[in-house]
Amino acid sequence: MSQTTNRARGVLFDLDGVLLDSEGLYTIFWQQMDDEYKTGIDNFANYIKGFHLSRILGYFKGDDTRQQVLDKLLDYERNMRFEFFPGAIALVKQLRDAGIPIAIVTSSDRKKMQALYSQHPEFPTLFDQIVTGDMVSKAKPDPQCYLIAAQQIGADINDCVVIEDSRNGLIAGRDSGARVIGIATTMSRDMVAPLCDLMVDDISQLTLEHIMKKQ
Repeated sequence: MSQTTNRARGVLFDLDGVLLDSEGLYTIFWQQMDDEYKTGIDNFANYIKGFHLSRILGYFKGDDTRQQVLDKLLDYERNMRFEFFPGAIALVKQLRDAGIPIAIVTSSDRKKMQALYSQHPEFPTLFDQIVTGDMVSKAKPDPQCYLIAAQQIGADINDCVVIEDSRNGLIAGRDSGARVIGIATTMSRDMVAPLCDLMVDDISQLTLEHIMKKQ
């Protein structure tokens, strides 16, 4: 790609594994559910990363089982401590100070987000828009969520930067037409690198200059 500066007109953040250090907690939970209810899918907890909750629940057999898993998830999230990666909120505030529209694009539903807001009331005020999984009809890896977010912040998706960590999220960002920055917190560097334009190990390594530079 040709190099042009000051092209980012919108930054679209995934949440878990990018801003929130929560993927490990969800991995533990979904592995426990797979051990208990047997989906039959190898490495289930990693396979579903980036999927909408309704799709994940669909892998469990029977309405009663799905309701049990959902109830356990809601209880798990009520007791979960949501911690941000070092540097995550500082970067978000830098973008706001620079006048760049920013959005959250997450597969999480509103109930999970309310649990997050109860612990961090200031969090939703940092973003121009928050797109949750129950606001889209097609979940990641479909790019719909990122196209909606770009439209909501008034930006051309081709001038946006998507910041993602999961395979499904990276594919969604790439297929949307945005520039994609991959964070190697959930997957190995070798798995992340082919799916993004720029890769960093964690968000503390990401600077405003990285985001603004079209490569």
